[in-house]
Amino acid sequence: MDFSRFLSDDFEVKSWVNAAFRAVQQEAPGKVDAHAATLVMKLQLFIQEVNNAVEETSHQALQNMPRVLREVEVLKQEATFLKEQMILVKEDIKKFEEDTAQSMQVLVEIDRVKSRMQLAAESLQEADKWSTLSADIEETLKTQDVSVISAKLTSMQSSLAMLVDTPDYSEKCVHLEALKNRLEAMASPQIVAAFNSQSVDQAKTFVKVFTEIDRMPQLLAYYYKCHKVQLVTVWQDLCQSDLSLNRQLTELYDTLLGTWHSQLQWATQVFKNPHEIVTVLLIQTLGALVPSIPVCLSTAMERTGQETKLSKLLELYDATVHFAKGLEVAVLPNLKEQNLVKVTELVESVYAPYKPYQLEYGDLEEENLLIQISAVPLEHWEVIDCVQELNHSVNKLFTLASGAIDNCVKLTDGLGACGLLKALKALFTKYTSDFTNTLQSIRKKCKLDDVLSDSLFQEDWTAFQNSVRIITTCGELLRQCGDFEQQLANRILSTAGKYLSDSYSPCSFSGFQDTSSTEKKSSIKNPWQEYNYLLKENPSEYASLMETLYTLKEKGTSNHNLLSSSRSALSRLNQLAHHLAFDSVFLRIKQQLLLVPKMEGWNSSGIGETLTDDLPNFSLTPLEYISNIGQYIMSLPLHLEPFVTQEDSALELALHAGKLPYPPEQGDELPELDNTADYWLGSIARATMQTYCEVILQIPELTAHSTKQLATDIDYLINVMDALGLQPSRTLQNIVTLLKAKPEDYRQAAKSVPRRLASSVAAMRGLEC
Repeated sequence: MDFSRFLSDDFEVKSWVNAAFRAVQQEAPGKVDAHAATLVMKLQLFIQEVNNAVEETSHQALQNMPRVLREVEVLKQEATFLKEQMILVKEDIKKFEEDTAQSMQVLVEIDRVKSRMQLAAESLQEADKWSTLSADIEETLKTQDVSVISAKLTSMQSSLAMLVDTPDYSEKCVHLEALKNRLEAMASPQIVAAFNSQSVDQAKTFVKVFTEIDRMPQLLAYYYKCHKVQLVTVWQDLCQSDLSLNRQLTELYDTLLGTWHSQLQWATQVFKNPHEIVTVLLIQTLGALVPSIPVCLSTAMERTGQETKLSKLLELYDATVHFAKGLEVAVLPNLKEQNLVKVTELVESVYAPYKPYQLEYGDLEEENLLIQISAVPLEHWEVIDCVQELNHSVNKLFTLASGAIDNCVKLTDGLGACGLLKALKALFTKYTSDFTNTLQSIRKKCKLDDVLSDSLFQEDWTAFQNSVRIITTCGELLRQCGDFEQQLANRILSTAGKYLSDSYSPCSFSGFQDTSSTEKKSSIKNPWQEYNYLLKENPSEYASLMETLYTLKEKGTSNHNLLSSSRSALSRLNQLAHHLAFDSVFLRIKQQLLLVPKMEGWNSSGIGETLTDDLPNFSLTPLEYISNIGQYIMSLPLHLEPFVTQEDSALELALHAGKLPYPPEQGDELPELDNTADYWLGSIARATMQTYCEVILQIPELTAHSTKQLATDIDYLINVMDALGLQPSRTLQNIVTLLKAKPEDYRQAAKSVPRRLASSVAAMRGLEC
């Protein structure tokens, strides 16, 4: 029987018993009771064995316990004895230190004296060595062997270091420097030859020699001079050639970039810090060019016409940027190993010639944009040509504006954003001024300001149709201005946004500066990407730029006011276009209304006058002037139909943004606001009624017959308004009420109308109010 299962952690009695009886049931089903008795007997025997084993183990443990206790007691006694011995040793050490303290002090003094004596001996030896070397150096110099002379001078230099406190130390220093100068003068031809021939072995020898005599800067000066002469000569040859300045710069930059790679490969074999040395070589070369690049740029700008000055500058700057990117690619892989101060100085040297132009970018861009926009003709002899040019000018305007953004990014990397905004404002100001002048010219050509009351009534919708096209152009201006402003904000933030620190606060610009410098110290940054001419040269403009970027970042590029004044100016253009369209429609009505005060029939007496009381009102017909006006107004919906049917987003935008004269009176229902055509119809109708009221009050005198005639004319106009679904004005209704009132009922009727109006109508009718 396997009793090991009783030791298992997951032992279950039921499963064990079932397993024990399962085999018996299969083999001999009738022997289950016998098997159970056998199993119980085995278990009892196993329990007895376990009890015996436990008893025996317990007995042994009890026997061993006294021995363990005795051993623990012995160990405790030994520990106590060890502690006592340690105390005794500690006391002995303390006593020894007290007894030998004076002796140790003596030993220290003796050691100090010994050290001084050794130092004095070494000094005497070095002094003797200096004397020996000084006596032999002249002979050594005659050998012309640079290595041997260098070894002698190195020994003299070591000896001199031990003679600092001697009275003639300064004289010896001067003497040693003079000897080094002689060695340098002696070796200079060989040094120049070695650098010109690019001999690695000879160069290494001179590096070793000049390092030993502490003259490494002088050796590097020879290295820089040799290569500078070659590179400056290349530049002078280019300047004397017939190539354009752009081509000259490209050739120079290609030569400098090639020099960087070739000299870096050579300098790596010779110098310990080749990257820094080659960097300094380029810095010095760029500073030694004759004529200098700034002078060449200035000359080129003076020879270039005003209209192409900026494009010429960008062309030249592009060549420099290409060179800078080539250097950046060459420098980046080993940026951590390089002197970032020197790399930054190299970046400054490359871009420095363009700094004055970058600082003046706003003025340059403004001048360029004004010249370009002035070349866009808006004024023409024919009105239709003016309208077409206004429409074509929209894309030209925003093409110029988008080009200005590209120019800003190319030349200033976004740092000239403030100048760009100033230039764009000048562009839009000039454009809106020209646009306004053109609208005034169109008004004159359409004779909208010359209302001739004696002219024949003729319907001419050409001016209105042209005005609608101009309104559409204004809508396109507003739409493209919104899109452009969004593009402008995105471009400014995406390019110049890298200069904005995450911790920048517009309240404290100095705090931003400190945080920025801390961030730069904490991580290695690419000097080519960190170049910032504006921060040092124009801090106030830089602060303004940071505030603009902060606002764009916090409020989002869709919520900004970069071109708010320009947007307002374009909205005013749209308003002027609306007035132009309105006047072109209302002109015909106004011409007819101005006839009213001058008509002779108002105060003349005749046969009709004697019969006026007997004739019913319906026997009178509206006069020609009001019939013309009524028919004209009735035809308006047909001509305003394009506002409803034409699906033009630009026209819709302009119409919603524009406002018409003669707005609805307070308290009036305004169903026409939901429909543009109805809104225009309502405005023209209100203008008609208001002007009609004004000219009626200018009539000097009304007879009884003319009073009825005028009331008939007004009723006709009111019926026209009703037919169009428009409300007659209160003033017009009051006038017609006063005109229809009988003389004896006039005072009663006048009580419900304004007193001034009642008095005026009473004076015309010859009544007392």
